[in-house]
Amino acid sequence: MPFLMLRWAIRLVSALLTLLLLYIGVTFAQVWMASQRDDRSPASAIIVMGAAQWNGVPSPVLKGRLDHALQLYRDGDAPIIVVTGGKQTGDAVTQGYSGFTYLRSQGVPESAIRVEVAGTNSFEELSASSVIVRDAGGTNAVLIVTDPYHALRVASIADEVGLDAHVAPTDASSSFQELFRETIAVSLGRIIGYRRLAAFT
Repeated sequence: MPFLMLRWAIRLVSALLTLLLLYIGVTFAQVWMASQRDDRSPASAIIVMGAAQWNGVPSPVLKGRLDHALQLYRDGDAPIIVVTGGKQTGDAVTQGYSGFTYLRSQGVPESAIRVEVAGTNSFEELSASSVIVRDAGGTNAVLIVTDPYHALRVASIADEVGLDAHVAPTDASSSFQELFRETIAVSLGRIIGYRRLAAFT
């Protein structure tokens, strides 16, 4: 009897591991496919996800996102741009303010920019942006600009906070490590919710 129970326990563990690997594999494929898709569509606002800045100067990653948002704005895809991101440890200014000053230097009028400066992760940035977009009087339809590997997670978070999101990723490349990290984040977020995931990370 003990041997039979052990054999069933091993089978159960093996089945659970197989299901887990299948779940992660399918999620990885979805993350990769989302990274290849440009879901550009007219919207009420363009939301630029935060990234590092250096004393007010956007990092290459943030600059790439801002430049892409700028092109979407100039093409008439949305009337306002929401720049997001708070301070990281040691920062003098926020990522949002860095984005604001960069867009102003590129000729975007102040009236067309909204700034979110408290978010320290994607959930906080999009949750706050959803309030900003509604206060601006538009619909919930938004265009989110981020790097390709990040596309599926931000679209999922946007849905959780009540936004009708389309993702227009930059043309940056995505490494396997970035795609795999996002796979784990999406896999967990789908199970526990992205709000709880943000609290843990």
